[in-house]
Amino acid sequence: MARVCQVTGKKPIGGNKVSHSNIKTKRRFLPNLQTKRFFLAEEDKWITLKLSSEAIRTINKNGLYAVVKEMRAAGVHI
Repeated sequence: MARVCQVTGKKPIGGNKVSHSNIKTKRRFLPNLQTKRFFLAEEDKWITLKLSSEAIRTINKNGLYAVVKEMRAAGVHI
């Protein structure tokens, strides 16, 4: 379970690669994950998260502390 976003839970999904001749073969669609360090000012420490680009936008919108508090309520260890 390495390619999973810690905030949104996005993970790889399966699908088909379709060639020009319309031959279908199985492939994986991987989420756009980034490893990012944030400074959590309320606890005066750095945290490293593996996030999708959507999760980074969520943190920019709602704030890091609100997202971390929500993750801890869901049972994620940070």
